[in-house]
Amino acid sequence: MKRSIMLLDVLTLLFALQVTACFAQPKERAMPAASPTPQDKGWTFEPTPVWQDEFDYAGRPDPAKWGYDLGGKGWGNNELQQYTDRIDNASVGDGVLSIVAKKEAMAGRRYTSARLVSKDKGDFLYGRFEIRAKLPSGRGTWPAIWMLPTDGAYGGWPQSGEIDIMEHVGFDPDKVHVSVHTGAYYHKIGTHKTSTKMVANAMTGFHRYRVDWTPYAVRGYIDDEPVYEFVNEGTGPAAWPFDKRFHLLLNLAVGGDWGGQKGVDDTIFPARMEIDYVRVYRLAEKATDP
Repeated sequence: MKRSIMLLDVLTLLFALQVTACFAQPKERAMPAASPTPQDKGWTFEPTPVWQDEFDYAGRPDPAKWGYDLGGKGWGNNELQQYTDRIDNASVGDGVLSIVAKKEAMAGRRYTSARLVSKDKGDFLYGRFEIRAKLPSGRGTWPAIWMLPTDGAYGGWPQSGEIDIMEHVGFDPDKVHVSVHTGAYYHKIGTHKTSTKMVANAMTGFHRYRVDWTPYAVRGYIDDEPVYEFVNEGTGPAAWPFDKRFHLLLNLAVGGDWGGQKGVDDTIFPARMEIDYVRVYRLAEKATDP
Protein backbone atom coordinates (compact mmCIF):
# COMPACT_ATOMS: atom_id res chain seq x y z
CA MET A 1 0.00 0.00 0.00
CA LYS A 2 2.78 2.39 0.92
CA ARG A 3 4.58 1.46 -2.30
CA SER A 4 1.43 2.26 -4.33
CA ILE A 5 1.03 5.57 -2.55
CA MET A 6 4.67 6.42 -3.17
CA LEU A 7 4.36 5.53 -6.86
CA LEU A 8 1.26 7.69 -7.12
CA ASP A 9 3.09 10.57 -5.46
CA VAL A 10 6.01 10.28 -7.87
CA LEU A 11 3.67 10.23 -10.89
CA THR A 12 1.81 13.25 -9.53
CA LEU A 13 5.09 15.13 -9.02
CA LEU A 14 6.32 14.34 -12.55
CA PHE A 15 3.03 15.54 -14.04
CA ALA A 16 3.20 18.76 -12.04
CA LEU A 17 6.78 19.42 -13.18
CA GLN A 18 5.81 18.84 -16.81
CA VAL A 19 2.89 21.26 -16.58
CA THR A 20 5.06 23.87 -14.88
CA ALA A 21 7.72 23.53 -17.56
CA CYS A 22 5.14 24.02 -20.31
CA PHE A 23 3.84 27.23 -18.76
CA ALA A 24 7.37 28.46 -18.11
CA GLN A 25 8.31 28.44 -21.80
CA PRO A 26 8.90 32.01 -23.02
CA LYS A 27 6.19 33.41 -25.20
CA GLU A 28 7.11 34.13 -28.80
CA ARG A 29 7.81 37.86 -29.04
CA ALA A 30 5.46 39.69 -31.37
CA MET A 31 7.28 41.29 -34.29
CA PRO A 32 6.69 45.03 -34.60
CA ALA A 33 4.49 46.04 -37.46
CA ALA A 34 6.41 47.29 -40.48
CA SER A 35 6.33 51.05 -40.95
CA PRO A 36 4.02 51.98 -43.77
CA THR A 37 5.70 53.22 -46.91
CA PRO A 38 5.59 57.03 -46.79
CA GLN A 39 2.98 58.55 -49.06
CA ASP A 40 3.00 61.93 -50.74
CA LYS A 41 -0.40 63.20 -49.65
CA GLY A 42 -0.20 66.43 -51.58
CA TRP A 43 0.25 68.54 -48.46
CA THR A 44 -0.37 72.25 -48.76
CA PHE A 45 0.70 75.15 -46.59
CA GLU A 46 -1.32 77.81 -44.86
CA PRO A 47 -1.34 81.08 -46.85
CA THR A 48 -0.32 83.34 -43.96
CA PRO A 49 3.08 82.99 -42.26
CA VAL A 50 2.97 81.54 -38.78
CA TRP A 51 6.38 83.10 -38.02
CA GLN A 52 8.23 85.82 -39.91
CA ASP A 53 10.65 88.70 -39.79
CA GLU A 54 10.20 91.38 -42.44
CA PHE A 55 13.09 93.48 -41.06
CA ASP A 56 10.99 96.62 -41.23
CA TYR A 57 12.75 98.21 -38.26
CA ALA A 58 16.23 99.48 -37.44
CA GLY A 59 18.93 98.40 -35.02
CA ARG A 60 19.68 94.94 -33.70
CA PRO A 61 17.82 91.86 -34.99
CA ASP A 62 14.59 91.30 -33.05
CA PRO A 63 15.63 89.52 -29.81
CA ALA A 64 12.20 87.86 -29.60
CA LYS A 65 13.03 85.99 -32.81
CA TRP A 66 16.81 85.71 -33.01
CA GLY A 67 19.64 84.63 -30.77
CA TYR A 68 23.32 84.17 -31.61
CA ASP A 69 25.87 81.41 -31.80
CA LEU A 70 29.09 82.91 -30.45
CA GLY A 71 32.78 82.09 -30.63
CA GLY A 72 35.62 81.11 -32.89
CA LYS A 73 36.06 77.40 -32.43
CA GLY A 74 36.01 76.54 -36.12
CA TRP A 75 32.46 75.17 -35.96
CA GLY A 76 33.49 71.70 -37.11
CA ASN A 77 34.76 73.05 -40.46
CA ASN A 78 37.98 74.88 -39.51
CA GLU A 79 36.28 78.21 -40.19
CA LEU A 80 38.32 81.34 -39.55
CA GLN A 81 35.83 83.83 -38.09
CA GLN A 82 34.89 84.83 -34.57
CA TYR A 83 31.08 84.99 -34.30
CA THR A 84 29.80 87.93 -32.25
CA ASP A 85 26.51 89.48 -31.20
CA ARG A 86 27.70 93.00 -32.08
CA ILE A 87 25.61 95.32 -34.17
CA ASP A 88 28.74 95.75 -36.32
CA ASN A 89 28.25 92.17 -37.54
CA ALA A 90 24.45 91.89 -37.60
CA SER A 91 22.10 94.86 -37.98
CA VAL A 92 18.75 95.81 -39.48
CA GLY A 93 18.15 98.91 -41.57
CA ASP A 94 16.58 100.04 -44.85
CA GLY A 95 14.31 96.98 -44.77
CA VAL A 96 17.02 94.32 -44.67
CA LEU A 97 19.07 92.31 -42.20
CA SER A 98 22.78 92.65 -42.93
CA ILE A 99 25.22 89.99 -41.72
CA VAL A 100 28.70 91.42 -42.18
CA ALA A 101 32.04 89.63 -42.12
CA LYS A 102 34.97 91.91 -41.30
CA LYS A 103 38.73 91.57 -41.41
CA GLU A 104 39.61 92.41 -37.83
CA ALA A 105 41.41 90.60 -35.05
CA MET A 106 39.38 89.23 -32.15
CA ALA A 107 40.06 86.44 -29.65
CA GLY A 108 42.89 85.05 -31.74
CA ARG A 109 40.90 85.14 -34.98
CA ARG A 110 41.52 87.37 -38.01
CA TYR A 111 37.86 87.85 -38.98
CA THR A 112 34.52 88.55 -37.30
CA SER A 113 30.99 87.75 -38.44
CA ALA A 114 27.58 86.69 -37.09
CA ARG A 115 25.44 83.56 -36.92
CA LEU A 116 21.79 84.18 -36.05
CA VAL A 117 19.62 81.33 -34.75
CA SER A 118 15.90 81.05 -34.05
CA LYS A 119 16.36 78.22 -31.52
CA ASP A 120 13.83 78.40 -28.67
CA LYS A 121 12.28 81.42 -30.40
CA GLY A 122 11.15 79.79 -33.64
CA ASP A 123 11.16 75.97 -33.70
CA PHE A 124 9.17 74.06 -36.28
CA LEU A 125 8.11 70.57 -37.28
CA TYR A 126 7.36 70.64 -41.05
CA GLY A 127 6.43 73.73 -43.00
CA ARG A 128 7.43 76.04 -45.83
CA PHE A 129 10.51 78.19 -45.19
CA GLU A 130 11.17 81.07 -47.59
CA ILE A 131 14.02 83.55 -47.35
CA ARG A 132 14.73 86.34 -49.84
CA ALA A 133 18.42 87.12 -49.84
CA LYS A 134 21.37 88.66 -51.65
CA LEU A 135 24.61 86.74 -51.24
CA PRO A 136 28.10 88.11 -50.56
CA SER A 137 30.81 87.98 -53.20
CA GLY A 138 34.47 87.20 -52.87
CA ARG A 139 36.78 84.24 -52.45
CA GLY A 140 36.64 82.90 -48.92
CA THR A 141 33.00 83.78 -48.17
CA TRP A 142 30.66 80.95 -47.17
CA PRO A 143 27.09 82.14 -46.50
CA ALA A 144 24.37 79.72 -45.44
CA ILE A 145 20.63 79.70 -44.77
CA TRP A 146 19.88 76.43 -43.07
CA MET A 147 18.20 74.43 -40.28
CA LEU A 148 19.37 72.27 -37.38
CA PRO A 149 17.47 70.04 -34.93
CA THR A 150 16.40 71.81 -31.76
CA ASP A 151 16.48 68.78 -29.49
CA GLY A 152 19.00 66.38 -31.07
CA ALA A 153 16.80 63.38 -30.33
CA TYR A 154 18.81 60.99 -32.51
CA GLY A 155 22.29 62.03 -31.39
CA GLY A 156 25.01 64.40 -32.49
CA TRP A 157 25.63 65.64 -36.00
CA PRO A 158 24.70 64.29 -38.50
CA GLN A 159 22.48 61.72 -36.76
CA SER A 160 19.72 64.22 -35.95
CA GLY A 161 19.88 65.84 -39.38
CA GLU A 162 20.56 69.14 -41.12
CA ILE A 163 18.62 70.95 -43.86
CA ASP A 164 20.54 73.39 -46.08
CA ILE A 165 18.12 75.79 -47.76
CA MET A 166 20.98 77.68 -49.41
CA GLU A 167 24.78 77.43 -49.36
CA HIS A 168 27.25 79.29 -51.53
CA VAL A 169 31.04 79.52 -51.63
CA GLY A 170 32.62 82.65 -53.04
CA PHE A 171 35.27 80.88 -55.12
CA ASP A 172 32.44 79.28 -57.17
CA PRO A 173 30.23 82.32 -57.83
CA ASP A 174 26.48 82.06 -58.44
CA LYS A 175 26.44 78.28 -57.90
CA VAL A 176 23.89 77.66 -55.13
CA HIS A 177 23.66 74.36 -53.23
CA VAL A 178 20.59 72.78 -51.58
CA SER A 179 21.01 69.61 -49.52
CA VAL A 180 20.39 67.63 -46.36
CA HIS A 181 22.67 65.68 -44.04
CA THR A 182 21.67 62.56 -42.08
CA GLY A 183 23.42 59.62 -40.44
CA ALA A 184 23.03 57.60 -43.64
CA TYR A 185 23.60 60.44 -46.10
CA TYR A 186 26.44 62.91 -45.60
CA HIS A 187 29.61 63.94 -47.37
CA LYS A 188 32.20 62.34 -45.08
CA ILE A 189 31.01 58.84 -46.03
CA GLY A 190 30.43 59.70 -49.68
CA THR A 191 26.63 59.46 -49.65
CA HIS A 192 25.74 63.16 -49.60
CA LYS A 193 22.43 64.07 -51.30
CA THR A 194 22.68 67.53 -52.82
CA SER A 195 21.65 69.61 -55.83
CA THR A 196 23.08 72.76 -57.35
CA LYS A 197 21.76 75.53 -59.55
CA MET A 198 23.44 78.44 -61.26
CA VAL A 199 21.62 81.58 -60.10
CA ALA A 200 22.34 84.58 -62.26
CA ASN A 201 23.18 87.66 -60.18
CA ALA A 202 22.97 85.77 -56.88
CA MET A 203 25.53 88.19 -55.45
CA THR A 204 24.11 91.39 -56.92
CA GLY A 205 20.36 90.81 -56.64
CA PHE A 206 17.82 89.25 -54.31
CA HIS A 207 16.47 85.74 -54.88
CA ARG A 208 13.97 83.55 -53.04
CA TYR A 209 15.39 80.45 -51.39
CA ARG A 210 12.75 78.00 -50.15
CA VAL A 211 12.28 74.57 -48.63
CA ASP A 212 8.97 72.72 -48.36
CA TRP A 213 9.30 70.13 -45.59
CA THR A 214 6.56 67.51 -45.20
CA PRO A 215 6.47 63.99 -43.69
CA TYR A 216 7.17 62.70 -47.20
CA ALA A 217 10.04 64.84 -48.46
CA VAL A 218 12.28 67.86 -48.18
CA ARG A 219 11.99 69.83 -51.42
CA GLY A 220 14.12 72.83 -52.35
CA TYR A 221 13.22 75.73 -54.64
CA ILE A 222 14.99 78.82 -55.95
CA ASP A 223 12.72 81.58 -57.22
CA ASP A 224 9.91 78.97 -57.12
CA GLU A 225 11.76 76.63 -59.48
CA PRO A 226 12.15 73.06 -58.14
CA VAL A 227 15.82 72.28 -57.51
CA TYR A 228 16.02 69.47 -54.96
CA GLU A 229 14.05 66.56 -53.50
CA PHE A 230 14.99 64.24 -50.64
CA VAL A 231 12.29 61.59 -50.08
CA ASN A 232 11.55 59.76 -46.83
CA GLU A 233 12.48 56.12 -47.47
CA GLY A 234 10.56 54.88 -44.44
CA THR A 235 13.66 53.13 -43.08
CA GLY A 236 14.01 55.08 -39.84
CA PRO A 237 15.95 58.03 -38.40
CA ALA A 238 19.34 57.14 -39.88
CA ALA A 239 17.95 58.16 -43.26
CA TRP A 240 15.06 60.35 -42.12
CA PRO A 241 15.56 62.21 -38.82
CA PHE A 242 13.20 64.91 -40.06
CA ASP A 243 10.28 64.11 -37.75
CA LYS A 244 11.48 66.38 -34.92
CA ARG A 245 11.62 70.15 -34.37
CA PHE A 246 14.19 72.22 -36.28
CA HIS A 247 15.19 75.89 -36.11
CA LEU A 248 16.66 78.38 -38.58
CA LEU A 249 20.22 79.66 -38.90
CA LEU A 250 21.54 82.60 -40.94
CA ASN A 251 25.30 83.00 -41.06
CA LEU A 252 28.29 84.18 -43.04
CA ALA A 253 31.43 82.10 -42.46
CA VAL A 254 34.94 82.91 -43.63
CA GLY A 255 37.24 80.22 -45.02
CA GLY A 256 36.87 76.70 -43.68
CA ASP A 257 37.17 73.25 -45.22
CA TRP A 258 34.86 74.17 -48.09
CA GLY A 259 34.64 77.97 -48.19
CA GLY A 260 38.42 78.31 -47.89
CA GLN A 261 39.46 75.70 -50.45
CA LYS A 262 40.83 78.42 -52.73
CA GLY A 263 42.04 80.64 -49.90
CA VAL A 264 40.65 83.97 -48.67
CA ASP A 265 40.89 87.23 -50.57
CA ASP A 266 41.42 89.85 -47.88
CA THR A 267 40.56 92.70 -50.28
CA ILE A 268 36.83 91.77 -50.29
CA PHE A 269 36.06 92.79 -46.72
CA PRO A 270 33.70 93.86 -45.35
CA ALA A 271 31.60 91.13 -47.01
CA ARG A 272 27.85 91.27 -46.60
CA MET A 273 24.82 88.97 -46.87
CA GLU A 274 21.48 90.79 -46.95
CA ILE A 275 18.15 89.21 -45.98
CA ASP A 276 14.96 90.92 -47.11
CA TYR A 277 12.61 88.63 -45.17
CA VAL A 278 12.22 85.26 -43.47
CA ARG A 279 8.77 83.63 -43.65
CA VAL A 280 7.57 80.32 -42.25
CA TYR A 281 4.25 78.79 -43.30
CA ARG A 282 2.59 76.00 -41.33
CA LEU A 283 1.76 72.67 -42.95
CA ALA A 284 -2.00 72.67 -43.55
CA GLU A 285 -3.98 70.30 -41.34
CA LYS A 286 -5.98 68.96 -44.25
CA ALA A 287 -4.18 66.99 -46.92
CA THR A 288 -5.33 65.76 -50.26
CA ASP A 289 -5.66 61.99 -50.62
CA PRO A 290 -2.78 60.47 -52.60
